[in-house]
Amino acid sequence: MRLGVMFDRDLPPETLVPFARHLDGAAVDDLWVVEDLGWTGAISSAATALAVTERLRVGIGITPAPLRNPVLLAMELGNLARVHPHRLAAGIGHGVQDWMRRAGALPPSPLALLEETVTAVRALLRGETVTAEGRAVRLDGVSLVHPPAVPPPVLAGVVRPRSLELSGRVAQGTILPEGFDAERVRRARELVAAGGAGQDHEVVVFVHLHVGDDPEEVRAAVLPAATAQAEFLGVAPQDVPMAAGTAEEAAGVVRSLREAGADTVVLRPVGADPLPHVERILAALS
Repeated sequence: MRLGVMFDRDLPPETLVPFARHLDGAAVDDLWVVEDLGWTGAISSAATALAVTERLRVGIGITPAPLRNPVLLAMELGNLARVHPHRLAAGIGHGVQDWMRRAGALPPSPLALLEETVTAVRALLRGETVTAEGRAVRLDGVSLVHPPAVPPPVLAGVVRPRSLELSGRVAQGTILPEGFDAERVRRARELVAAGGAGQDHEVVVFVHLHVGDDPEEVRAAVLPAATAQAEFLGVAPQDVPMAAGTAEEAAGVVRSLREAGADTVVLRPVGADPLPHVERILAALS
């Protein structure tokens, strides 16, 4: 299992550099950056993190397809992959539909847009000349002048059953958001496989992290995140699993996700001082 850490959207962007450098020397495999409406751009964050590290894979989780022209997205991803080969994982998703509406980018068919975007981006990154006349993506003989020698994996950040099958059909991996317990991870793997994914299809699972020895303090710290994610997923807050509690309890949640089929678990620390929580769970996992 790969282990990653998210640079949370609420952290000041200027702290990404020391955060990334610290993780580059830690026992983790990935650093994941995000792109949420009004917070930060994922491409600039990924470029920054890649430039100041030597070892980490940097994952983008995710760029919303409605906000990104597939040609421009492939140009950006291809550039990063050429400069930093083997160190990029590119996530593309629907985006939160209310955010897309507020940004004036709500697509008539999110499924068609995501499938056609992932398909076009992957082909462009492979160095192909792409012509497409789809429901959402229309391209006329477009290609990259400098395609990467090693195209980065393109993953789909999805939640619902039809989107999970879509990911298995067209993407090289699937990103599952915070709130998926072991059973939901197993079910997601089944749906991805039903879409045609093979054994090399990477399943990435995000999970909130907060390590503490005082149960009441831990509960209070994670409640806002649990409530927000429960609303997004349409479940009760108590049904949102978190790597929370003592270091051993948090490590147990990570192990359960691995056993359920997660190839990569990405920790999302809760709070303004994330790295001590990361260090404590790493010690428990080791």
